[in-house]
Amino acid sequence: MPQAASRRIPLPLRPDARDLGAGPAQPARRSARQAAFDLLARREYSAAELASRLEARGYEPQEVRTVVDGLRREGLQCDERFAEAFVRSRTSRGQGPLRIAAELRSRGIDESLLSAMLDDPAAAWIERARRVRERRFGAASPRDQREKARQARFLAQRGFTGEQVYAALARFASEEEY
Repeated sequence: MPQAASRRIPLPLRPDARDLGAGPAQPARRSARQAAFDLLARREYSAAELASRLEARGYEPQEVRTVVDGLRREGLQCDERFAEAFVRSRTSRGQGPLRIAAELRSRGIDESLLSAMLDDPAAAWIERARRVRERRFGAASPRDQREKARQARFLAQRGFTGEQVYAALARFASEEEY
């Protein structure tokens, strides 16, 4: 049985850009308010973070300030709501208060709001540090002082205070035979 010859369909030639005259028309630029809506539709942003992103997209600083202030007045952007969601997200990842506070500061959250968001009782942060330690290293006690130091460094890098790290590892102090 003979095979059918494949046919080539010629593609249309593209016109040269020089033949088009002035070139394609530029699409209309979206307003800063619409760009802010697009960003806020994905996730919460702090006011400083939102302003920074809008300015990075080329909007004028005065226009950005006006848009962000308007969104705040309308309740569409709220630093408190952003901070609550951020703290909840970071604590679920096993991060401690020092690291969370540093990240919130870098995102433009003021100190009074920051301290209000991280104002859990000390026992709650110690319990979180214990859970993070156990999730990473298991329930068994550290084998020796070197292993205990390694676990302490891990918790400190996650942003827990020295007191919280010490308390999270303190239950193993009575089991030590070093």
